[in-house]
Amino acid sequence: MSARRVLSTLGGLTVSAVWLFPLGTTLGTVTTRTALLGLVAFGVCYTVVTWAGYEGAGPYRVRLAGVALVAALGLTLALAYGPQWLLVLLYVGTCGTAVWAPAPRPTLRGLGVTEVAIVAIGVTRRYDNSTVLAAAFGTVLAIGVVYTMRRADRLVEQLQATRQALAEAAVAQERLRFSRDLHDLLGHTLSLIVVKAEAVRRLVDTDPATAAAQARDIEDVGRQALGEIRDAVAGYRDSGLQAEIAHARRILAAAGVTLTVRASVAELPAATDRLFAWVVREAATNVVRHSRSSRCEIAIDVEQGTATVDIRDDGPLAEPAGKPGHGLRGLAERLAAAGGSLSSGPHDEGGFRVTAQTPVLS
Repeated sequence: MSARRVLSTLGGLTVSAVWLFPLGTTLGTVTTRTALLGLVAFGVCYTVVTWAGYEGAGPYRVRLAGVALVAALGLTLALAYGPQWLLVLLYVGTCGTAVWAPAPRPTLRGLGVTEVAIVAIGVTRRYDNSTVLAAAFGTVLAIGVVYTMRRADRLVEQLQATRQALAEAAVAQERLRFSRDLHDLLGHTLSLIVVKAEAVRRLVDTDPATAAAQARDIEDVGRQALGEIRDAVAGYRDSGLQAEIAHARRILAAAGVTLTVRASVAELPAATDRLFAWVVREAATNVVRHSRSSRCEIAIDVEQGTATVDIRDDGPLAEPAGKPGHGLRGLAERLAAAGGSLSSGPHDEGGFRVTAQTPVLS
């Protein structure tokens, strides 16, 4: 288990345990070691099972067995001791709600069973009506709060999943558009080159002059195609780094990620600007596809003739960090060809970081 997961687990258990503080009034009525041990065992079981319910930890049947154990301990304590101990049944109800909420029917059944147990124990033990009513009403409120929290958690999870799907769809659509544009652009040109190359092959021995003319046509078509590709890519890339940052802001916002940009210079030389535009596009795409971030930061600096762009997020990696993907390898090759370098991987503050450095290129 990673250190992040350990801290998350400890935090969740602590939050669950904090809700036990009202049992302090019950603790004041403990007169025997058996009662104290029973109360401690109940508190521990409640904390673990409630945390497992919120986190969805372990098989569902195991969590239900945990609720049954908490219920057995709670009923035993409520039956064995005084009216203040009716409070433990409130925790039995909220523990069960944490496990099976936000499903409404099991929650209502659990509420009904808990209320019946409180009233039955109060009547058979002849407790004061106000004490029984307070325990019953408090249980309704507590279960309602837990149910609302669990339902809100589920809605947040669904919203995040929807945002992630929309962001990934936006990235996929953009890449599909680019590939379609290149196909439309190159399909006719490459077909023409193939036809003329076949003509050169057939005529090179019998009619060298015509073959040479066809070869010149191939050269002209190739140059024209190269210019069209450059124009298409320039249009696709829009106006460089600033346009790429704006595009990144849009797709990150669709994924629920807040982008912060910090730049020490207003403008970069054209060659450096183009390189950093590629870095920002790939890094932003990776944030959307491979992390569960809420914040992303882009920092651009120039110092002593070296330009640096640093992109980092705060989300845990969806997959274990390993060898860089094709996109990052391609970026590293581009930067190396320009005399620069690329580094990527988890950073100390959590999340993923991509840093590119290059001499300031004109």
